[in-house]
Amino acid sequence: MNIRLGPKVSAIMKGKLRLGARILQEGGVEKLFKQIFNVREGEKLLNASQCYLSTSAGPIAGLLFISDENVAFCSESSLTFTLPTKDVIRTPYKVMIPLKKIKGANQSENVNNPNQKYIQVVTVDKFEFWFMGFLNYQKAFKYIQQAISQS
Repeated sequence: MNIRLGPKVSAIMKGKLRLGARILQEGGVEKLFKQIFNVREGEKLLNASQCYLSTSAGPIAGLLFISDENVAFCSESSLTFTLPTKDVIRTPYKVMIPLKKIKGANQSENVNNPNQKYIQVVTVDKFEFWFMGFLNYQKAFKYIQQAISQS
C-alpha cells in the first residue's frame, strides 16, 4: 500500500507556512490549542506534533495535540462542506478524544515500507484513529502513552 501524504509539495509547504503563521499569531502552540478546542482552564498541553490523520477521504495534514486530558487533532487547512441547504462552509477538521475514553495506543508500520509508521488510538467504544507522517514518531508515541497511563 502506497499512501500519498498530500497533493503536491507546494501545497504542503503553503499549509505548513499558514500553520506556522497561525501559531505565531495566537502566541504559541499552547494558546493555539486552547483557542481551537476551548479547553477548560488548567488543562496542560504536553506535546504538539505535525502529522496526518487517516480518514476515509484520505490523509489530512494537521497538528496532533496531547494534553493531560485529551488527544486532539486539527487540520492545517479548512475543509469545504456543502450543507443540505446547498450553502458551502469552510471549517477545520477537528477531533478531540478525552483520555478517559481511550482504551490504548498502538504502534504500527507499513510492512512494505517500515519507514511509514503509524499510531493507532483506540477508544473504549471501539473507534480507531490512525495518525501518521510524524516528524518525530517516537516522541509523539511516548507522549500519548504517558498521557493515557496518567489519566
